Amino acid sequence: MGYANRILRVNLTTGACQAEPLNEKWAQLYLGSRGLASRYLVAEVDPKVDPLSPENKLIFATGPLTGTIASTGGRYTVVTKGPLTGAIACSNSGGFFGAELKFAGWDMIIFEGRAEKPVYLYVEDDQAELRDASELWGKSVWETEEWIKAKHQDPLIRVSSIGRAGENQILFSCIVNDLHRAAGRSGVGAVMGSKHLKAVAVRGTKGVKVKDLKRFLAATNAAKQVLATNPVTSQGLPKYGTQVLMNVINEVGALPTRNMREVQFEGADAISGEAMHRPRPSDGKPQLVTNAACFGCTIACGRISKIDKNHFTVKNSPKYWGASGGLEYEAAWALGADTGVDDLEALQYANLLCNEQGMDPISFGSTVAAVMELYERGVLTAEQIGFPAPFGSAEALAKLAELTAKGEGFGRDVGLGSKRLCEKYGHPELSMTVKGQEFPAYDPRGIQGMGLAYATSNRGACHLRGYTVASEILGIPEKTDPLTTEGKPELVKAFQDATGAFDSAGICVFTSFAWTVADIAPQLDAAIPGEWTPERLLEVGERVWNLERWFNTRAGFSAKDDTLPKRLLEEPAATGPAKGMVNRLGEMLPKYYEVRGWTADGVPKPETLARLGVDV
Repeated sequence: MGYANRILRVNLTTGACQAEPLNEKWAQLYLGSRGLASRYLVAEVDPKVDPLSPENKLIFATGPLTGTIASTGGRYTVVTKGPLTGAIACSNSGGFFGAELKFAGWDMIIFEGRAEKPVYLYVEDDQAELRDASELWGKSVWETEEWIKAKHQDPLIRVSSIGRAGENQILFSCIVNDLHRAAGRSGVGAVMGSKHLKAVAVRGTKGVKVKDLKRFLAATNAAKQVLATNPVTSQGLPKYGTQVLMNVINEVGALPTRNMREVQFEGADAISGEAMHRPRPSDGKPQLVTNAACFGCTIACGRISKIDKNHFTVKNSPKYWGASGGLEYEAAWALGADTGVDDLEALQYANLLCNEQGMDPISFGSTVAAVMELYERGVLTAEQIGFPAPFGSAEALAKLAELTAKGEGFGRDVGLGSKRLCEKYGHPELSMTVKGQEFPAYDPRGIQGMGLAYATSNRGACHLRGYTVASEILGIPEKTDPLTTEGKPELVKAFQDATGAFDSAGICVFTSFAWTVADIAPQLDAAIPGEWTPERLLEVGERVWNLERWFNTRAGFSAKDDTLPKRLLEEPAATGPAKGMVNRLGEMLPKYYEVRGWTADGVPKPETLARLGVDV
């Protein structure tokens, strides 16, 4: 109940596709999706494995609420060892693919080995087989989805695939489903490309059963009412999407600008959610067409946009003129404020290329920002790049997006990510990364808790592993001062554990603007075996966090990796409320280790692992 109780194991080397029962003991401990897939990965993959070798595994996993009527129950995760970081990688995606996988009767797919030639997996309920994808290799995500639907004469097939970025093993390539939803971070698309797996196509007709339907209906309806009456989930996100944050974060002095040299961007309003609503001077139409929802979602924060067809980037490219996935906050920030570009249409163009060819716009934009700083310092020249690339150049942003998507010219260097690129050109200090992964859109000098969250994130710099911005800026569930460090270790741990529970349930973390684990527990308790309380859910989240940390420790990570770039620790913010401040990570990290039950060196203590039942 709630689970399909089956996983599909696909050996790409031999071509075998076999069903096996779900490990129900692990499901009770790790719930599903992020947690359960991580447990399988830890059991089956050597933490020291080369992420792009056949010995690494790639896991697509649903949660127990995926495919149900629970709001936002369309999520799935991709878990592997990430090539961008060398750490455990877990990328979460929405859309409709996850629900379809559950409808077909599968909780999880585990891919192992490597195919000799390009293949795609076709799943139709109980039937699963690998098929030749030679015709698809070299095609974009958009072309791949269209080809598969035409091939099987079924427009309702859900497709998750890689574009040329994944084929070329760009280290921040992602896996895209439903044309513009993505398992976006840590290079999961590169792992898929290394296995010669082009796509997964799923058609399911089974539905999902729950333990107690009457109680489940009552619990999900009550939870939906909470979302419907919360101003963030009923007004802000539907109208502006995550882009509601652009002007807010800029005003509080925490919008990283020009490779995080500055904390406020003078062009923020021009690339904001509000700007997406404004009529363009060129044609009198706004970029935003409508909002959109993933499967089962009652929030509908997605953006569907139309680029200005007279913009220099697409003037001769009609294929980009139609309505497609629009800018989210993180993408708009990385492609915009971080590069100093305030041309909204150029940002949308780069975003379209990221969707089309499967690239993470956060890592791409942040890497371009590093390139622009290297260019302005004279380390890189126009001859090396192929053209001038100063901060603020929409032309350079567009050209670098094209080259990186194709894996051509200087785009091959950009595809390394900023850590390796900056090391290559002798300035590792200019890479704004943690554990090799680029920062998201919150400057930790202006939001102290996020600095600790970034430094300790198991998958490298990430806002979706402990979004203390909710408390420090938005006052959810209660307001804390973003400029102080007191209480932040406890706050970060609480957010990290709760997020682990949300992710493992198979729902969207955006519900946490309105919900707590007390809203999820009744839904799970009615849907799946066992008794589920808020306390048990938080324990699941803590267990998942420690399991991930255990993997990373054995992969070679240590306390020295729980840090931030020198720029954020030594160069004070020059403007805004945080003027004169750096991130005071050193004040928070020892206490964080203490509240986690780890040693002073950041290693989970045996008694902590025993208490949580992390039996590895």
